[in-house]
Amino acid sequence: MPKVKSKRSAQKRFKITGTGKVKRNKAFKSHLLIGKSPKTRRKLRKPALVDKTELKKIKRLMPSSF
Repeated sequence: MPKVKSKRSAQKRFKITGTGKVKRNKAFKSHLLIGKSPKTRRKLRKPALVDKTELKKIKRLMPSSF
């Protein structure tokens, strides 16, 4: 049986917390920021947790991390 490999793109985007939750960075943060309010830009800085409805997909992309 061959080794189970993780998708490198997923490993770069997601981190697993100590309790098993998945952390992600927020979108809409790379350009066109002048049109966004300072409050919005500030909120985009902090990472967020992946919703539980998407966890199954991410676990399939990164089987060796869980």
